[in-house]
Amino acid sequence: MAAPGKVAAFHLPPLPTVGEIIKLFRLKAQKQLSQNFLLDLRLTDKIVKQAGELKNAHVCEVGPGPGGITRSILSAGVEQLLLIEKDTRFIPGLQMLSEAAPGKVHIVHGDILTYKMERAFPKHLKKNWEDEPPDIHIIGNLPFSVSTPLIIKWLENVSKKDGPFVYGRTQMTLTFQKEVAERLTANPGGKQRSRLSIMAQHLCTVENCFVIPGQAFVPKPEVDVAVVHFTPLVQPKIQQPFELVEKVVRSVFQFRRKYCFRGIEILFPESGRLKRTEQLMMTANVDPTLRPFQLSMSQFRSLCDTYRKMCDEDPSLFPYNYREELRQKKK
Repeated sequence: MAAPGKVAAFHLPPLPTVGEIIKLFRLKAQKQLSQNFLLDLRLTDKIVKQAGELKNAHVCEVGPGPGGITRSILSAGVEQLLLIEKDTRFIPGLQMLSEAAPGKVHIVHGDILTYKMERAFPKHLKKNWEDEPPDIHIIGNLPFSVSTPLIIKWLENVSKKDGPFVYGRTQMTLTFQKEVAERLTANPGGKQRSRLSIMAQHLCTVENCFVIPGQAFVPKPEVDVAVVHFTPLVQPKIQQPFELVEKVVRSVFQFRRKYCFRGIEILFPESGRLKRTEQLMMTANVDPTLRPFQLSMSQFRSLCDTYRKMCDEDPSLFPYNYREELRQKKK
């Protein structure tokens, strides 16, 4: 009997192990989908723990595969679990889990890159952006091939407060190649500092939680994997549209080993390029001889704010595309 006033902990009934499910349904990780299974439930529990308190929460798990992390999420006592799985081979094994936790699991056969997350959770869970994060979490052991495009898409959603962030500052706990995780969390001056560092850190608090050695996965990837936790910030560090910030940051890191003014140059058409580059660097008060990875967040903010003013004064500036101009010249 549970103690009076306490909700009894949720326990899954006895089930085949994840390894047995893989054998039962003859599941093989597909290399072209960069799939790697995590069978150790102590590690899946550890990943889920990084998400925070999940009791009675609503969770979306991305790419559950054979369901290792899924079991750990259910054992954490969630209210509802939405599973989005692209590969039909995994659906029967996930249905076994769904039957073991009646009324808790909803399985969607679909692609997370196109799934409409703004309709994924009940409306009553919505919080104001300034409030504490809603009782909604996104968790996933992401295939390497999808992890970077997916986090960029979600960061854009954070910036626009749409997709899974119409509910407020939804938290995410996701796996990445160790090197990508290092880029997401790199500080100014660090050798992994990159476009991804700025785009993630200007919108979220990003924590590199822990590293899982490659040998913990089946099949063993050639790299280690890191678990990263994201909490959207109430105020972004750069208060400009996502597309503008991304354009400036991408241009700066285009020549990461050169001085930062080299990347800034490609924001401008060839005619008047040097003069406008000097104008931007001087107004933003950024040393043109710094390397891209040495620039602080406030220097990127200054560059973006100044570029925005220049775009407002000359509306033909923002649509300008350096590569397109190069193509035309070659023709």
